[in-house]
Amino acid sequence: MTNKLFFTLFFILLINVVSAQRFEGGLLAGYNATQVEGDTYKGYHKPGLVAGFYVQTDVAPAIFGAMEIKYSQKGARNKIIENDPVKYVMRLGYIDIPTYMGFRTNDRGNIIAGISTGILLHAKEFDNYGEYPVEDQNAFNTLDLQVLIGFQFDFLNNVKADLRFALSVIPTRGQPGDTSPNLYWINNQFNNVITLALYYRLDR
Repeated sequence: MTNKLFFTLFFILLINVVSAQRFEGGLLAGYNATQVEGDTYKGYHKPGLVAGFYVQTDVAPAIFGAMEIKYSQKGARNKIIENDPVKYVMRLGYIDIPTYMGFRTNDRGNIIAGISTGILLHAKEFDNYGEYPVEDQNAFNTLDLQVLIGFQFDFLNNVKADLRFALSVIPTRGQPGDTSPNLYWINNQFNNVITLALYYRLDR
């Protein structure tokens, strides 16, 4: 209920902000390819959805500042192969609030860089026997902080594509204790995310 109210209020604020000439904003939706640094499973094998809102404003002819609020699914997955039949899935859901600067390289392309603060909404882990029992669960940190860099391309008047890479700079979960039964988990864990999303501008 609280999350729905938060998104509703933000959407109302977005409509009011983009009505001003100095601001633009709209909706975004896309796909995450994710993995977790610090485990024994390599590769962006965990897919996830991302959706939310954005606003931006020019601060110079070739530079703009932007902020987003979005729901983002992250985590990790062991890609099961014949020699490794062990199932492992980590499903994390965040409210992410990225803030970044954009640099226009030409009329259609932008390079972006910034930071993203994430608030953990839910976390689950699964193996061959289903969801981890309570005694085997290890809590994740509520806060995630990532650095991001990416590229945007305007291919329609009100639609642009955004491809970015983001990596946590503080652990999403610390090292396991000596008695932890989770052999896949060997070090501090960090979210590692590649996102491809479409941005639809509402103020045109």
